[in-house]
Amino acid sequence: MNIIFSEERMPGQAVVDKMIIAGALCVEEEGINPENVVVSVTFVDEEEIHSLNKQYRGVDKVTDVLSFPQFNDLNDLPEDGEICLGDVVICPEQALLQADDFGHTPERELIYLFVHSVFHLLGYDHMDEEEKVEMRAKEELIMSKIGVER
Repeated sequence: MNIIFSEERMPGQAVVDKMIIAGALCVEEEGINPENVVVSVTFVDEEEIHSLNKQYRGVDKVTDVLSFPQFNDLNDLPEDGEICLGDVVICPEQALLQADDFGHTPERELIYLFVHSVFHLLGYDHMDEEEKVEMRAKEELIMSKIGVER
């Protein structure tokens, strides 16, 4: 899987390495060859993610992660060649606050937010309870596979 990371605010190499492995596992879980997949990841401050959240979701507050999928339906994925799934925007400051609230390490929270966002790029959501249960199960499966459980 080719993940294009912004250099600004990027976490340490150990977190980046786990994100790369986790991303590949997410797309494999959906039957997609990770060798064909590209995702961009940008790390922004609270002000920028607040602005993006307001602009694209109409929510006037800071959030932890935003996902911008390229496809509305996985059936629309190209059969051959590169698949640009979309963009992930993570606010490390918000992740650090949440890690503290949830009793997680900051590294675990950042990796979890990335996994969560990749599943959004793959068409998953958590708007109703059934969708939420399915998405959470997939997230926890990936986190377990990379050894970063709760």
